[in-house]
Amino acid sequence: MKTDRLSPAMNQALNQQLTIEAEAAQTYLSYAAWADDQGYAGISNFLFRHAHEERNHMMKFLRYILDRGSKVTIQAVSAPGADPTSIQDCFNKVFQQEVSNSESIHRIVKQSFEEQDWATWNFLQWFVKEQVEEETLALNLLDKIKIAGGEGAADEALLELNAELGKMPDEAHNASSATEQHPS
Repeated sequence: MKTDRLSPAMNQALNQQLTIEAEAAQTYLSYAAWADDQGYAGISNFLFRHAHEERNHMMKFLRYILDRGSKVTIQAVSAPGADPTSIQDCFNKVFQQEVSNSESIHRIVKQSFEEQDWATWNFLQWFVKEQVEEETLALNLLDKIKIAGGEGAADEALLELNAELGKMPDEAHNASSATEQHPS
């Protein structure tokens, strides 16, 4: 009896997304280490928390694939790119990474619709909402940096941003059911 509830193409797409989430976690770790090395402990802490959140996203994909009776394939992750050159460059890269991740998730949503795989389509809706939140957060941070002077931001403004991000609540959730909603 066939127990795998995912098509081979969907299995491949979900496993690829699992790897994308793992790579995002590695990138956030890399940027966090860079920020800490630059003396921005608050920004570093913010980025470390987001690395944890991306790992939780990876685990949601892993758990879903297993729950659908399908095979998880763990792939090697690419090394993160070059270190940021500034705080603005760091958050530009964060934004671009989140947009790329959104585009990947949207492709799988489209695929799930075309395959009429309604369980996967439903599972992915949590990620669609999450990516809107992630892109918005990155845009808001870029706006703050722009107001502070962009690449020429004064040290005092960057110090204030560093303190603000260090105080942000930890919003990284444990890897649990994808239908679980974030607390408000």
